[in-house]
Amino acid sequence: MVLIDTHCHLAAGEFADDRAAVAAAARAAGVRAIVVPAVDLASCTAVRACCACVPGCAAAYGIHPLYVPQAGEGDLLLLREWLEQARSPLHRVVALGEIGLDLHVGDADVARQERFFFEQLRIARDLALPVLLHVRRAVDRVLKYLRLVPVPGGIAHAFNGSRQQADEFIARGFRLGFGGTLSFDRARHIRQLAATLPLSSIVLETDAPDMPPAWLAGGRNSPVELPRIAALLAELRGIEVDELARVTSDNARAVLPWLLSDD
Repeated sequence: MVLIDTHCHLAAGEFADDRAAVAAAARAAGVRAIVVPAVDLASCTAVRACCACVPGCAAAYGIHPLYVPQAGEGDLLLLREWLEQARSPLHRVVALGEIGLDLHVGDADVARQERFFFEQLRIARDLALPVLLHVRRAVDRVLKYLRLVPVPGGIAHAFNGSRQQADEFIARGFRLGFGGTLSFDRARHIRQLAATLPLSSIVLETDAPDMPPAWLAGGRNSPVELPRIAALLAELRGIEVDELARVTSDNARAVLPWLLSDD
């Protein structure tokens, strides 16, 4: 069984003491590729270092909406330079991300988030890069900007929209990411989506160290949990886990063309 974790913050400080061991354990469990997104310009360096030394890791560079308040006006230019310089197999940059909109925070500067999102979509369009989307209480706004600035698809990370919104993302070349939230009985809407959306539209993720599955009881999440998440999703869909792993891995490679795995 070969699995791909399409969203894992393996470069984060929570993994500073055991990053190599965590990655090795995940690899032994069948996780053959891990997409590691940055959240701001400072974290791009950590992501690049992680992907240079951890087998199977691939980078995404971007400015997360919750990090927009700390971003400088020149960061968009620097991000473009990072991405232009990183278009080589050595760096394994597969997407622009994590970007998007987050209106869950009460004091969010929506206009500033939208400007940074719009400009990063323009970079992705210009460089023909897919995007990793963070979408929280902002699905319709994100779709509005995707209509304004078409990009080469990508992944709507931790998808939690409606079926109609899911269909629009899919029509625009996106796959939808599902992870540990599936393990909670109260997540009926997400479970229903994961069980009924076309399997060709779904990719797997952990969002580690965040979004721990129920069985971790709030502990640190890691890519080691992906096989169990895959087994849960296979059960929801009534298919064999090997089939689910094969199709979701194919989906990840299709939407992230520069992603490699050594299966």
